[in-house]
Amino acid sequence: MAETLPNADNDPCDVLRRGRPAAGQDPVKRGQIIDGARRVFIDKGFEAASMNDITREAGVSKGTIYVYFANKEELFEALIEEERGTIFKNMYDMLDRADDLRQTLVKFGKVLSLKITSAKVIQAQRTVIGASDRIPDMGARFYERGPKRGHDKVVAFLNAAIERGLLQIDDVDLAAYQFTELCLAGLFRQCIFAYRTKAPNQEEIDQIVRSGVGMFLKFYGTEKLAEEEASQTIALEA
Repeated sequence: MAETLPNADNDPCDVLRRGRPAAGQDPVKRGQIIDGARRVFIDKGFEAASMNDITREAGVSKGTIYVYFANKEELFEALIEEERGTIFKNMYDMLDRADDLRQTLVKFGKVLSLKITSAKVIQAQRTVIGASDRIPDMGARFYERGPKRGHDKVVAFLNAAIERGLLQIDDVDLAAYQFTELCLAGLFRQCIFAYRTKAPNQEEIDQIVRSGVGMFLKFYGTEKLAEEEASQTIALEA
């Protein structure tokens, strides 16, 4: 039996005056639906999951779900956005207060690699890849709202390092992609194709990232960077 919405839902202002959110605006109900959808998508995958499955798992009527989400695709995108916000929250903040270039790149690279290869992120990316064949626009939106935004932040960081005279890069966009690939060397493909059954450990990530940052700075680093690092080493040994 479908849930009956109160007549006041036709007047959102009246509902808010009574202390209740308007139809489709209750964050608790929205979260309840997303939590149910999360369990269904994990269990069945995007293609096999149905709105009926999500309705049962979330414990709401189908009418209520459609007040919040127009279709399964919109619900899945909302779920991905929520997961992304939780997992990657504040991750790029360390790029805003960089002093030691090498150490900043290492710290950021380790966090990036750890999160990208986590079971939750790998599962989400597999689901998006699977759905993108049928709904290419959804895959494009996923990339633009997530990986592309992160890439742009790395580009901005590298440009700032260039202005400081620490890096010399002709194609910063390409260099940003090279940096992230170096930090994930061998890991992402093994995880996404389930060659690995467990996420890489911190020690392995540390080794790969430090090696990748070393290669990156050896190619793009300037004499000024080398001089600054030499001075820091002398200061530490003194």
